[in-house]
Amino acid sequence: MSQQINLFNPAFEKQKQVLSAKGMAQGLGLILLVSGALALYGARQVAVLERAAADSKLMLAAREARRADVLTRFPTPQKDPLIARALGQAQADRAALLEAQTILQGGELGNTHGYAAYFRAFAHAKVNGLWLTEASIVGAGKEIGLQGRTVQPDLVPQYISALSRQSVLQGKSFARLDMAAAQTPAPALPVASAGALAEAVVAPARRFIEFSLQSSAAPAGGAAGTVKE
Repeated sequence: MSQQINLFNPAFEKQKQVLSAKGMAQGLGLILLVSGALALYGARQVAVLERAAADSKLMLAAREARRADVLTRFPTPQKDPLIARALGQAQADRAALLEAQTILQGGELGNTHGYAAYFRAFAHAKVNGLWLTEASIVGAGKEIGLQGRTVQPDLVPQYISALSRQSVLQGKSFARLDMAAAQTPAPALPVASAGALAEAVVAPARRFIEFSLQSSAAPAGGAAGTVKE
């Protein structure tokens, strides 16, 4: 006796997917809807960009118009030859002043502060019985010459020592000293006498010593450091 066994199970059979016309219509409609929405969005964005571009063009045109108006009303000034010449002269004057300042500060022209300090020093270093008759200064105090008179020869070294203590004469020295005896002419004094004209009475002549101090040992009259009688 035989028995037949059915091994077919419909649950395991491969199902065929059949797309209906309704489903296709719905899918196509969805695609068209999405495409339309995207197209509308893109059109709106393009419109916005076009408006922005148009506004930018208008603004640029307005700025160009204002620029043209300004250039028309206020044209660019041309280079004035007179101003250029004056500027060149001013620059040349400034360069000359700077060069002169450099020369003055370098001491190439000698003393630029005047000689008042030297004459004050000569006056402060006074010694009773000695007086100056002439003073000469050359350049920046490099050469100094003093001439004077004294009643006693030993007052001259005292005067030289007093000069050396003056600040403006610090570091300077005298290389030559000349002294010579001299006298002033005696004045005539009128004296009245009975029955005669006035006669001149000669007073004693005043004796003194003339001296000369030189900062450089330039030759002058006699030997340096000697007293002339």
